[in-house]
Amino acid sequence: MAITAQQVKELRDKTGAGMMDCKKALVEADGDFDKAIEILRKKGASVAAKRAERSANEGLVKTVILNDHSTGVMLEVNCETDFVAKSNDFIEFADYVMDVIIKNQPKSVTDLLELEHDGKIVKNYLLDITGKIGEKIEISRFVIENADDGLVADYVHHGSKLGVLIRIDNTGDQKENFLTTAKELAMQVAAMKPLYVYREDVPEDVLTKEKEIYKEVAKKEGKPEQILDRIAEGKLKKYFQENCLFEQTFIKDSTKTVGDLMKELNSKFSTDAKIKLFHRFHLSDEQK
Repeated sequence: MAITAQQVKELRDKTGAGMMDCKKALVEADGDFDKAIEILRKKGASVAAKRAERSANEGLVKTVILNDHSTGVMLEVNCETDFVAKSNDFIEFADYVMDVIIKNQPKSVTDLLELEHDGKIVKNYLLDITGKIGEKIEISRFVIENADDGLVADYVHHGSKLGVLIRIDNTGDQKENFLTTAKELAMQVAAMKPLYVYREDVPEDVLTKEKEIYKEVAKKEGKPEQILDRIAEGKLKKYFQENCLFEQTFIKDSTKTVGDLMKELNSKFSTDAKIKLFHRFHLSDEQK
C-alpha cells in the first residue's frame, strides 16, 4: 500500500525516529502503525546488540538534591561520543531516567530498567533511543543518599562529566550552617580524588600492600633493614594525607585539614557532625 507523508510524520512524532526509518517501517508493516512501532523498537534492539562490545565512555553525570538537602540522587548515563552526550534526545533520556529514580527509588539498574513512567517502560525507552541515535547507550549507575539527621550536598563539574554527592550526619538543627562547607567538600572530592573518608576505612589488605611496596623501595635504596618499618609507617602517613578526605589539606584554606575544619565547626555550633560518606562519579572511571 502507498504510505503517505502524514503517516510518516505521525510515526516520527510518536517515536522520534528518523523520517526514512519511519517510512521503511511503515512499508514493512504494510501501513500498520503498531507493527511499525514494533519494527522500530526491534531496530533499536538490533543496534544495541551490534554495539554491545563498543565502549560508551562519554555521557553525563546528573545530580538532584531533594527534601531540603535531606536526599541526594546522582546518575551516570553513557554514550559513545561527546556529540551525542550534548544532544537533546540524550539529555531528555537522562532527565527521564532521573525522574524515574526519584519517583520509585529502585535498588539497582536492573530494577530501574523494568519500571514504567509516563507511559514508557525504561528498558523500552532505552531501546528506542539506542535505535534513534545509533550509538551504545547505557544507564551505568546511580546512587540515592538519605540523611535523617544531617544533609546531602552535591557538585557537578562544568561539562557534567564529573559529579559528587557528600553526606554529613549529626548536624542537628545546624544543618544550614554546614551546607556551604558540605558543598566545598564536594568540590574537594571532585578535585583531590580521595579514596576514603577516614584512615579507618582503608582495607587492611591495601595497607599491607602499601607497606610492602614502601619497604621494598627503601631496601633497594640501600636503607638498613632495622629502619624499614619506620620508613613504611612514615610513607603510610603520607598515603593517608593524600587518599583520606578527613586528612587532606582543605582546598579553601591550606593552613588546615578537612579534619581541622570539621572540628572548628563542631566547636562553633556545639554539634557532633561527621562526614559519613561520599560518592564520586567520573565518566572515565572504571565501574566498581
